Amino acid sequence: MVEPGWLLSPPGRPYLASILHKNQRRVFGLLERPALPPALSVPTVTYKLFVSGRSGVGKTALVAALAGSPVPPLHRETLGIEVSTLFWPAVPLGSERPVLFQLRFWDCGESALRKFEHLLPACREEADAVLLLFSFTDRASFEELPARLARVLQPGEDTLRVVVGTRFDLCPHTAVTESDVAAFEDSWGLRVLRAGGSGEGQGGLVRVAPLLDALVGQLWQRDQMAAGVIPEGQGAPED
Repeated sequence: MVEPGWLLSPPGRPYLASILHKNQRRVFGLLERPALPPALSVPTVTYKLFVSGRSGVGKTALVAALAGSPVPPLHRETLGIEVSTLFWPAVPLGSERPVLFQLRFWDCGESALRKFEHLLPACREEADAVLLLFSFTDRASFEELPARLARVLQPGEDTLRVVVGTRFDLCPHTAVTESDVAAFEDSWGLRVLRAGGSGEGQGGLVRVAPLLDALVGQLWQRDQMAAGVIPEGQGAPED
């Protein structure tokens, strides 16, 4: 639902410059936003995303990579809720005007979620999407996805569900096969996005751009369906 790779193309360069500083990603606080000249002013759409997955699958590392923050060199359990904000300009398909997507990722450690009952409701409250993570190198994290779906989402809840597999590029150590992923997608009607790969150009955007384009595209499609702009089920299948 958005033009893939637009931000890294020539028309996207002025918007790309607004989220970079000295060819590195700018880190934005909760009250900050990219500075764009009046001629390039665009609407901003804000989404809250709850990141869920068993300990060690790479939740904090994924959010850091997406937001342009330093990725922790070693695994550490997130002690409570950590909120990270990033901005991603993109052009919805069929439109000539970009949209500035503001994504707020809520990451909470599994131990903290089990210990403090109020954390899960806080993460789920008014969330637009839940990112369910598994690692391609940890089969147990993949097999627990149905139970995790039932745990973090209420029956009938219309929160967007997005499944992301981390470390998919570590082929010699892959414990989850492409056949496993295809069977899951057919059974649950959910497309599995992949996080990994190489490419550190332009502040790491070459590596994360496909995942961010897919993510904001799904969120935008959900909103267009809810508003009746496009019929339910038209376009790409629900991801």
